[in-house]
Amino acid sequence: MEYFAGLDVSMEETHVCVVDRDGVVTHQAKVASTPADIAQELAKAPACRRVVFETGRMAPMLFHGLADHGVPVVCVESRQAYQALKSLTTHKTDRNDARGLAHLARTGFFKPVHVKSLPAHAVRSLIIARKKLVGQRVTLENQIRGLAVVFGVRLPRALSPAFIEQALRSSEGIAGLSAAMRGLIGARAAVLAAVAAIDADIKRMVRASDACRRLMTIPGVGQLTALAFTAAVDDPERFRRSRDVGPYLGLVPRRYQSGEVDYTGSISKCGDRRVRTLLYEAANVMLTRCRQPLKLKAWALAIAKRSTMRKARIALARRLAIIMHAMLRQGTEFRPA
Repeated sequence: MEYFAGLDVSMEETHVCVVDRDGVVTHQAKVASTPADIAQELAKAPACRRVVFETGRMAPMLFHGLADHGVPVVCVESRQAYQALKSLTTHKTDRNDARGLAHLARTGFFKPVHVKSLPAHAVRSLIIARKKLVGQRVTLENQIRGLAVVFGVRLPRALSPAFIEQALRSSEGIAGLSAAMRGLIGARAAVLAAVAAIDADIKRMVRASDACRRLMTIPGVGQLTALAFTAAVDDPERFRRSRDVGPYLGLVPRRYQSGEVDYTGSISKCGDRRVRTLLYEAANVMLTRCRQPLKLKAWALAIAKRSTMRKARIALARRLAIIMHAMLRQGTEFRPA
């Protein structure tokens, strides 16, 4: 007899439900949300062929932890699971959700998702932290400019020592403004130091990665883009074709077809938004700053000529993603044509 399990995970507790091939519940329990406790509880039930839980914040830790304990765990798409679970029971409870996930595991009616490795998640966290800090820096600088312009002082946009000097000079002799300016300038200096430290970490990681160095042979692809793309792909072999990377990153148009209605919309914007943005910026650099004659650039400029520059950048970003994945899988450098 085959058995299947469903896990409904929360921050503190996880509901476990095990069913047999006929859908009869054979084991139910509630344990702490740690891989060791969940594996120990599953060991009390008959050996399961498949253990299913939904994507979420704790998915990477639980997936890799349970896999290390020898549990045949599968992570499924939460949006699809939500629609299926909603139709199975009238009342939504954690216990019912665990039983519903067990039935999904039994029937095979689910979409498995790739759980990235913990090092890939660490790189992604570093990139997200940098983005947040840069956003805070821009917010602080805009606030400083806004305070100064009230008193008739227009500060320069460039990030230079003159920016700080003019900001401090404009606040001299004004009690409240002087304290506010010094506080904001001190916070800006701290944010700049944190960004510089992250940039140094990124530089060291790129130097230690052969894959990143290969990707940087593409004109327009820098350290941040190469590192973010490598972390997003994680395992190049999980994509059957390099063309599948475009839809994965949301760089292909949406399509809706039903009966006589059939139209193509804008790009889907699925997947990692930060990687998609970096690829778009790399495409823009290739189109506007790269002086090297490239067939890839000429192809994108031809699209811009008959359509718009924005569509050309998106098309080039998708093509760059395909090329970068092929380079990762084959271990080759960019060969301009």
